[in-house]
Amino acid sequence: LIFIASLLLGTTITISSHHWVMAWTGLEINTLAILPLISKSHHPRAVEAATKYFLTQAAASALVLFSSMTNAWQTGQWDITQLTHPTSCLILTSAIAIKLGLVPFHFWFPEVLQGSPLTTGLLLSTIMKLPPIALLYMTSPSLNPTLLTTLAILSTALGGWMGLNQTQIRKILAFSSISHLGWMTIIIAYSPKLTLLNFYLYAMMTTTVFLTLNTTKSLKLSTLMTAWTKTPSLNAMLLLTLLSLAGLPPLTGFLPKWLIIQELTKQDMTPAATLISLLSLLSLFFYLRL
Repeated sequence: LIFIASLLLGTTITISSHHWVMAWTGLEINTLAILPLISKSHHPRAVEAATKYFLTQAAASALVLFSSMTNAWQTGQWDITQLTHPTSCLILTSAIAIKLGLVPFHFWFPEVLQGSPLTTGLLLSTIMKLPPIALLYMTSPSLNPTLLTTLAILSTALGGWMGLNQTQIRKILAFSSISHLGWMTIIIAYSPKLTLLNFYLYAMMTTTVFLTLNTTKSLKLSTLMTAWTKTPSLNAMLLLTLLSLAGLPPLTGFLPKWLIIQELTKQDMTPAATLISLLSLLSLFFYLRL
């Protein structure tokens, strides 16, 4: 109870803060609250996951603090929305990429998700992504669009390719999360509201998937294959949710993708839109395998 309350508290502090140090405090509270939840099974793998998580998040938090201090040194103010110094913007973008697990800083995320229980995995994929995305949302006007687009396309590509070869469901969900974050990052500079819409829908569908897997106790593809005999209706729902996560047209998951592609073509970024759409076909393949 204490840790869940701290998680909510940390998230709320970060989202509602105006001052960089408050945002950093919220991120730190979040990191420290999720660590016991990752390592509560006392399995060596879980402890390893918690250690990896702690190291990456501590480094990212230090970078957030460093970028805001550089900005305060150059411009003389600590307001989050006034991040104007280019070096600070660059450092902050990389810090948030580490926090979210965007390519090239994605290596920790599948490992940590694989080492933690399903309920904690759910928290890691949804609620722990909210504060960094909120920071991106607040600083989005001053960030470098080229860098964000590069990170986004790389994330969608790697999330698709690395997920193809997996049998562990938590790793597949981790790579799916990385490719969804790619979609969110590509549009943040042009239409931040679409990023939030994408995030909310993604969080809803991922929650559905994780809770379903938690009910059927499926951790590998082989256990998922036998799950339809136990709970046929739940498995039918899981099928629809996975196709929705893949972004198949009649389902909800297609809506944010459609709006993002539309916005990118309005911004004369048709090649980027084409590329990111083709790359998300890769992740469709492993959803179909599931």
